[in-house]
Amino acid sequence: MIAPGFVEDALESLRRSGIDPTPVLNSVNIEADPLGPVTSLQYGQLWLAIATLSGDEFFGLAAHPMRPGAFRSLCYTVVHAGTMERALRRALIFLNIVLDDPSGEFRQVGGQTEIILTDLGEPRSAFAYRTYWLILLGVLSWLVGRRIHLSRVDFSCPAPTNRQEYHQFFGAPVHFDQPTSRITFRASYLKLPLIRDEKALKHFLRGAPANILLRYSHDQGYTAGVRHRLLSTQPDSWPTFETVAAGMNISPATLRRRLKSEGQSFAAIRDDIRMTEAQRLLRQSHESVARIASLLGYTEPSAFHRAFQKWSGMTPLTFRRQERLSGVARPSED
Repeated sequence: MIAPGFVEDALESLRRSGIDPTPVLNSVNIEADPLGPVTSLQYGQLWLAIATLSGDEFFGLAAHPMRPGAFRSLCYTVVHAGTMERALRRALIFLNIVLDDPSGEFRQVGGQTEIILTDLGEPRSAFAYRTYWLILLGVLSWLVGRRIHLSRVDFSCPAPTNRQEYHQFFGAPVHFDQPTSRITFRASYLKLPLIRDEKALKHFLRGAPANILLRYSHDQGYTAGVRHRLLSTQPDSWPTFETVAAGMNISPATLRRRLKSEGQSFAAIRDDIRMTEAQRLLRQSHESVARIASLLGYTEPSAFHRAFQKWSGMTPLTFRRQERLSGVARPSED
């Protein structure tokens, strides 16, 4: 479900143009009074309706409008890029030309990738940056067939009233009033191959933009099968790759090839599950870092420290402290 705060932010673009949002809400079956959470499909339909009325797929939040059809052109620009890195570079060039301001820049810092948004004037609203990240990450995640886990999200603007909704939406530490707006994720994602073609793109576009509103779910057949088997067991008792393959009635070599065709690997799936659970435990539980390491199947806390730092660019304790400061959780640091 999409929080009502994000619906209000979208409707503001109509109000700025003197357009009554009530008929638009009625056309997509959204109750205006009281305004509650909506489905991703309803929000996607609302987005399209606003873009049609305003002539802007970016809600009037950039220096130049993103004319209807620009998102489709963006997708065709990047679908044959080959790797996520080339797709990312092409997408940033496209968006910089279309929007002009804000402008996106790509950097690698150690094992982390940063995408930085720069404004010529005062910082924009959090909703403007969220919309940019949503478009960019939605397309890239679909192209590589997997979720892109963020290590950190920074906003150069003050925190909005629906601050908590941003933490929930991104699933990563979110910080406001920062020197610049940026997202950070593991550089290893850049090497992932694109697994979609133009035939798949046509199907994807029929569901857009509703299908980019969800953080990408692992809906690929063999990836889903492996994830299901790992999630049904505690990490400290996970089966071997050969055991998983046998349980799926497939040879290890064939399963390895099938996962690769879906942009995945057994190690990447394990890391993905471990990182998600590590962040949840650090954010929500009172368990010590050593105990969390054990729960995740690490025989030594030092191995967990190294893995977590590789995933997020920070130590587990630094992550927990930042979560505490951002108000997401108040766990002890025992």
